[in-house]
Amino acid sequence: MRETRINIGPQRIFGLLFNETKGIIYVVVIDPHNLPDNPAVLRQMVIDLATQLEAHERRLQRVQHILEQLLKWRYGQKREKIDERQLFLFAVQLEATGGDVEELIAELDQQPESQPDAPPAPPATGSAEKPAPARGHGRKPLPRALTRERIAYELSAAEQQCPHCAGMMERIGEEVSERLEYVPASLKVIEEVRGKYACACGGALKTAPKPEQPIEKGLAGASLLAQVAVAKYADHCPLHRQEGIFRRHGVELSRKTMCGWMRQTAELLAPLYERLKAQALATPVVQTDDTPVAVLDPELPKTRTGRIWTYVGGSATVYDYTPTRQREGPERFLKEYHGYLQADAYSGYDQLYVQPGRGLVEVACWAHARRKFYEARSSALTSAMTALAYIGLLYKLERQARALESAERLAWRQRYAVPLLEEFRGYLERERARALPKSPEGMAMAYALSNWAALCRYTQNGALAIDNNGAERSLRGVAVGRKNWMFFGSDRGGRTAAVLTSFIASCQQIKLDPWAYLRDVLTRIAAHPVNALDQLLPANWKPSPA
Repeated sequence: MRETRINIGPQRIFGLLFNETKGIIYVVVIDPHNLPDNPAVLRQMVIDLATQLEAHERRLQRVQHILEQLLKWRYGQKREKIDERQLFLFAVQLEATGGDVEELIAELDQQPESQPDAPPAPPATGSAEKPAPARGHGRKPLPRALTRERIAYELSAAEQQCPHCAGMMERIGEEVSERLEYVPASLKVIEEVRGKYACACGGALKTAPKPEQPIEKGLAGASLLAQVAVAKYADHCPLHRQEGIFRRHGVELSRKTMCGWMRQTAELLAPLYERLKAQALATPVVQTDDTPVAVLDPELPKTRTGRIWTYVGGSATVYDYTPTRQREGPERFLKEYHGYLQADAYSGYDQLYVQPGRGLVEVACWAHARRKFYEARSSALTSAMTALAYIGLLYKLERQARALESAERLAWRQRYAVPLLEEFRGYLERERARALPKSPEGMAMAYALSNWAALCRYTQNGALAIDNNGAERSLRGVAVGRKNWMFFGSDRGGRTAAVLTSFIASCQQIKLDPWAYLRDVLTRIAAHPVNALDQLLPANWKPSPA
């Protein structure tokens, strides 16, 4: 950008003009006491100033929009809740467009939303069955599996004497109350004693065998390795904090040692990780997303950016690490996959959809499309809120179809969602002609319309979701964890984190204790047959009887 002073006519005119296309600032001076007398020159001056002022206003609006989003990202709430003005604006827009959505709204209001987790309704009056007790909000009972220690308190002989007749009172029962106490975690040393036998003739010497350990000749047992992994990748406790925790227990374990343990644990679980990956890619629908992570690089003065990718398929959640965000990462991971791939509009996926013989079908995410309209409210309230209302109806349809089977959900979407989407598209095309292409609302409409086929694909299969929020939720742990452990020590550390986090997230997905799972698997995997590794996957795992 450069600064240029210009003269208009014989007189010098002062002002500030900005050429947005060329990036040039024209500084001119307007002297109200010495203006040109030519009306054509004056008219051209006014036209030029008005044009430049309009361009400046558009640029100022974009800057204000960016500043608002930055302030919201830094200090505001992350949720994207809409206020009640949405319904009013939507009703006004319907009257203006004369759409058929009013009938759909009236019909949807008569349909109860599906609540599969709600308790069953009580039977009618006069039924022989006793109604189920109401679910209260008091203290929940403590689990029966917890170890209980009974402490009995009795009256002394003097206290058992009745104050009225001086006779001895009899014990008629007891009153039991529970108090929850914390027992600190403890470490113990297992001494593995192996008997040695020798013959008097000196011809034979034998030592009793012992079970194989997760780390050969290592200090850590399976339970300790599981604890370090779960504490870091599930509870987001970095190794230097765990170092202090173990020091309070009287054991010195350096973070460097524990880092080496995690690497060796990931290498031990690598074959099982490949089976977990195959299980996720065997499902017809896979959701994917990625998030940046900082990676330490000794050759650079600061950290560089790597990527953690998540792939959610069925009952498995698998993570992958790549040093960059290039498309080679997902292309390599999805090399053998054929089915629906639900993701955001990242351009790195585009080549995967068009490659011949790949069999990948693109499914877009309505949550990403909605977010762009939500961010455009400050510049175009009416159009943005109307678009959000349309999307809100789509989500209301999904909530009402939550408990339906796949075929029933498909019929539901074809009946209600498809007509709504057709009218929504017509509204976007009309409004797009009125919006500036580079404005927030213009870019939101362009994003939705350019990905329209992929956004509507969920209506063609009842097993598809309306958004990619499953993959988004699976990255929440990574986002929280990187605020604690700050960065990966190397690319190898990123791959270690991807492997261990895959097993922990898969356990959490099916409500399985990740520590119990890892402790058992690390104990058994060294001697487990390779052709039976699927038995150790989280979805198939059964605790060892031992």
